[in-house]
Amino acid sequence: MRLDGKVAVVTGASKGIGAAIAKRLGAEGASVVVNYATSREGADKVVNAITSGGGKAIAAQADVAKQADVTRLFNEARDAYGKVDILVNNAGLYRGAPVGEITEENFHVHFNLNVLGLIFATQEALKYMGEGGSIINVSSVLSTLSSPGTPVYNATKSAVDGLTRTFSKELAPKKIRVNSVNPGLIETEGIHAAGIINYADAVVAMTPLGRLGQPDDIAPVVAFLASADSGWITGECLYAAGGLR
Repeated sequence: MRLDGKVAVVTGASKGIGAAIAKRLGAEGASVVVNYATSREGADKVVNAITSGGGKAIAAQADVAKQADVTRLFNEARDAYGKVDILVNNAGLYRGAPVGEITEENFHVHFNLNVLGLIFATQEALKYMGEGGSIINVSSVLSTLSSPGTPVYNATKSAVDGLTRTFSKELAPKKIRVNSVNPGLIETEGIHAAGIINYADAVVAMTPLGRLGQPDDIAPVVAFLASADSGWITGECLYAAGGLR
């Protein structure tokens, strides 16, 4: 119960990594705002998993690429719990396209959600977050591994790492820590839907620990960064990728 009495907002938490993070934070005592963009059913399942275990959680709809939605999301968090101690910027989008196929729409849809959405959520969280707050950005091993065929996505995650380092310095005087978690390939509904699972054998062959990651491999790392156990850590990009770099 390292997070007892804390309030956490997790964006993109209706499935996959975000759902695992929300459940883990709830299990460690946090009251969790489970954000979703379209899947209310998925968010409700996450809320039920937390509350059935004795925790506290609500579902809150918002497209974090839209500033008005983000403002509403944090207003709901305030109305439910009165404050925000932890923000997990997990919401993100992946659509592969090699350099010759990048379009204006492909560029903007990635940067609007993966980067601008993170900025919007961070700005709103700061209105309710005091000393001891923790912001955790979900980045990717592809911020530095830079796999071919995904240049725009890679660029957004490089931006996330850069924002993590810069925000950590800007917010340190307020005693708010900012870190990122950089997962390797994690088996989620999303990678199956996008067909990325078809490349899993190649990724596993490159991964020293020899397997795909699971959402529950990432959630404990986020919980650590959210807790006082990591109180002397800020501005770090922590790779949770089975040794893949």
